[in-house]
Amino acid sequence: MSTPILARTAPPPPRRRVGTPLTGWLYAAPTAIFVALLFVLPLLVVGKMSISDWPLLGGDKGINFPDNFVSAVNNRFFLDSVVFTLKYTVLATILLIALGLGLALLVQESTRWKGLLRTAFLIPSALGLASASLLFYVLYSPLAGPFAELSKATGFTFLGTPDAALWSTLFLIVWRYAGFYMLLMLVGLQGIPDDVYEAARIDGASRWQTFTGITLPLLRPTLALTTILCVTGSLLAFEQFYILTKGGPDNSTITVVQLIYNVAFQGQNDLGVAGALSVLVLIALVIINIGQLRAFRPADED
Repeated sequence: MSTPILARTAPPPPRRRVGTPLTGWLYAAPTAIFVALLFVLPLLVVGKMSISDWPLLGGDKGINFPDNFVSAVNNRFFLDSVVFTLKYTVLATILLIALGLGLALLVQESTRWKGLLRTAFLIPSALGLASASLLFYVLYSPLAGPFAELSKATGFTFLGTPDAALWSTLFLIVWRYAGFYMLLMLVGLQGIPDDVYEAARIDGASRWQTFTGITLPLLRPTLALTTILCVTGSLLAFEQFYILTKGGPDNSTITVVQLIYNVAFQGQNDLGVAGALSVLVLIALVIINIGQLRAFRPADED
C-alpha cells in the first residue's frame, strides 16, 4: 500500500508595508512648515536683531554686539519691570492653582448642580483675553462703570494706585482662567483610582489626610503641567496690563513684555534693543521651566 504524498505548504504571503519613510515625511511636512515659518524663522530674526543696530525704520545697519544687551539692562524701567513681572507671576500662580484645585474638588462630587457649576466656571475661558480686558476696563471705569457712583463717593478707583491696579488685574485673570485650570485639575482628579480612596476610608483616614497623602501626590503630574502653563503665561503678560493700565499709574505696572513693546514701537523705536530684551526673556523662560520640571520630577527619577 503506497503512502500518500504530503502536499507542500504554500509560502506565507509577503508582509504588506504600511508606509515608507517618504510617507511619514509627507505627513509631518505641514506641521514642520508651520513651526519653521511661525517659530524657528522669527526666532532667528529676533536673534539677528539682538546683535545688530536695527532701528524701527531703516533696517539692519550692522553688528553692534553687545551694545543692545547693555542698553537693555541699563533701561530705566528694566529692573522695575522684572520685579513687577515676578511679583505678578507669583501671585497669579498661587491664586490660579489654589482656586482651580478648589473648584475641581467642588465639582468632582456627584451633586445635582455638578454640570451647571462646571459650565458656569468654564464659560469665562471661552472669552478672549483682550475682550475680557476691555470688558473689565469698562467695569472699572470711574466715569461710566457700574461702580462710578461708589468711586465718586469714596474716592477709590480700581486702577488709580499701584496696588489697586495689580489686584484689579489679578481679579480679571482669575475670573478668566480659573475655569480652565479647574478643567485641567478635574482631569487629573478623575485619573486617580477610586480603590485608593476606598482603602483610605477603610483605614480610617480623615479628609485632610486623604487629600495630603493621596490626592496631592497622585496629582503631581497635573500640578506640574498647570504650574508651568501658569508661570509661563504670567511671565509673558501683556494684553491685560496694556489695556487696563497702559503701565500706569506712574509706570508701576509695566511688565517685561510691555517694556519690549515700548522699546520697539514707542520712545526708542529700536528693534535691536527690543530683540535683546526678547532673548533675555527667552533665556529666563528656559531656565525657569527647567527648574520647574526638575522640581516636579518624581523622586525615583533623581
